[in-house]
Amino acid sequence: MSDKQTPNEVFREDPRYKQAKKESLLGVGLFILNFIWWFAFGYGLGSKPPEQYTYVFGLPAWFFWSCVMGFVVFWILAHLMVTLFFKDIPLDEKGGTGNG
Repeated sequence: MSDKQTPNEVFREDPRYKQAKKESLLGVGLFILNFIWWFAFGYGLGSKPPEQYTYVFGLPAWFFWSCVMGFVVFWILAHLMVTLFFKDIPLDEKGGTGNG
């Protein structure tokens, strides 16, 4: 770094960081929603005495909605999130294909 350069001229933020930050925030957001879903159904429907449980496909409703349907719903949401919002970006410095 010469005397005429300021630190802002030397460091140039990689534009891939913006996409990586967006993807990480989406992933954390989906995780938080999954936890809220699981907690709400697991403790909301499962707080009754077992004699008062309702059943779906032979499973207690709290378990079916929190674990079984939660898995299905969030698998679909994760798939949609990756296909709609994630981008394939090169990982090497030059932005090439990395084939050589």
